Amino acid sequence: MNIELVLAAEIEKAVAEIFGHQDKVTLQPTRKDFEGHYTYVFFGLVKLARKSPAEIGQLLGDYLIQNSPYVLSYTVVQGFLNLTLKDEAWIQVFRGVKEGQNPEASKGNVLVEYSSPNTNKPLHLGHLRNNFLGYSVAEILKEAGYEVTKACLVNDRGIHICKSMVAYQRYGNGETPASSGLKGDHLVGKYYVEFDKHYKKEIEEWVAEGVSEEEAKKTAPILVEAQEMLVKWENGDAEIIELWKKLNGWVYEGFDFTYKTIGVNFDKTYYESDTYLLGKDIVEEGLAKGVFYKKEDNSVWIDLTDEGLDHKLVLRGDGTSVYITQDLGTTDLKFQDFHSEKSIWVVGNEQDYHFKVLFAILKRLGRPYADGLYHLSYGMVDLPSGKMKSREGTVVDADELVSDMIATSKSITEEKGKTEGFSEGQLEELYRMVALGALKYYLLKVEPKKRMLFNPEESIDFQGNTGPFIQYTHARIKSILRKSGKDQFPMPADITNVNAEEIEVIFLLKDFRKIIDAAAAEYSPAVIANYVYELAKTFNVFYSRHSVLNEENEVLKNFRLSLIEQVAEVIKKGMKLLGIEVPEKM
Repeated sequence: MNIELVLAAEIEKAVAEIFGHQDKVTLQPTRKDFEGHYTYVFFGLVKLARKSPAEIGQLLGDYLIQNSPYVLSYTVVQGFLNLTLKDEAWIQVFRGVKEGQNPEASKGNVLVEYSSPNTNKPLHLGHLRNNFLGYSVAEILKEAGYEVTKACLVNDRGIHICKSMVAYQRYGNGETPASSGLKGDHLVGKYYVEFDKHYKKEIEEWVAEGVSEEEAKKTAPILVEAQEMLVKWENGDAEIIELWKKLNGWVYEGFDFTYKTIGVNFDKTYYESDTYLLGKDIVEEGLAKGVFYKKEDNSVWIDLTDEGLDHKLVLRGDGTSVYITQDLGTTDLKFQDFHSEKSIWVVGNEQDYHFKVLFAILKRLGRPYADGLYHLSYGMVDLPSGKMKSREGTVVDADELVSDMIATSKSITEEKGKTEGFSEGQLEELYRMVALGALKYYLLKVEPKKRMLFNPEESIDFQGNTGPFIQYTHARIKSILRKSGKDQFPMPADITNVNAEEIEVIFLLKDFRKIIDAAAAEYSPAVIANYVYELAKTFNVFYSRHSVLNEENEVLKNFRLSLIEQVAEVIKKGMKLLGIEVPEKM
């Protein structure tokens, strides 16, 4: 039973019969500082009925008490009618929660692209927010009834990749992951940092010789070498291609290990090296259609000034691709592969302008899928020490962060003395689960668009709005259920009364499906995260005030077991949508 729809229909009937007016009624939960469960705002009736708010509220309230099987009492506060429901209403609502809902028919086909790493560096903290967001949004959309494809586009070519390659050629001395003891992505990332170090040094040397800083930045030998290498790569130079494959191979091995560790996956992986030529074909198409124009240096551009944007380069004068070229080709290919009605890119807000340009170009080109393109822009992750920069080597490495979080999880768990009854293997699994739960929850509980500060110590606290607090609540409920000695927890048929704390729990449980739909509509795992936290917190308030296993009334005891089992199930499902596992015991 959807109690809100039932009540709204009853109020609509009351308004029609008392005032002769057809009104589309919407309800809202009554504020915590007022008595009641639901509130109807009726200010619109005051002028129509020519009565005071107090009179209108009393007429409506009295009607509902006489005619509704669910309304117990009411209060009127100015133009607000606050309704308190009978216990029987909440018992029926909970029966509906226990029975569950039939899955909806498919709402459409969505492609979610996330991760999109560069093969010149390992994944870092910023990538973690990206991966966790993308994975969670995909899982939420699935649960909301969409057919979802998880895609990853690997940025495996371009000037930034050539920077690592040039530095490795110059300074690598044949170093390998095996000889260095480094993961492949860490080794290649080391040379990306090395490039920047030597690039800055060369700029300083040229400036010291009288060259302007601007000119030095363009003509530093190591940068010119990287640019020449990119042209050779696009021309298929065998030696350059061989080096590129070797370094990329090391990086992919490193990425695979990290993805497995953090628990994310993809249905389809695209590589820019396979798609950038498709983008060049689209540039030719755009020139033929008059969408693009060519400058004297043979570079190709588009004028988007009438859309509040700028003139945008889509192909360099030497014929090499830029990011937008590659994205044009890849977007076309993704649509050919999956015909998705909606395509979502999970990419940081530093690329907001890029996606405005990309979408504008595809509309100009008349692509049928252009209206379904969406950039899920998210804020950067800062550290207490400031902003991260990959080229300067000041990032928080994803592998090291996860390892540190696991060590912290182990330390806190042992300190609290909660390791009895676990085998060594079970403990290692628990430490991993808590660490990743802390990390994922901390990064997902904040609205995606907001920039955030990551505090590792705060994230792994077992109190407050954290992953470990919710995980511990789930484990606590499972412990109570095990101690009951029962295997199943059906809703007792003869329950007649519920208390205020039980109603608070039921109130939240009934909204789970609505919360999933809201999170899907907003592409926001934060909606799920904060709902699950509120549910865990509400359960703990209930449990602090009412016994379950020591309840003498057998009917009430069975009802409470049934209630908390449902809480555990919803916590588990909600956390799963965030990519977080919950332990059976802690």
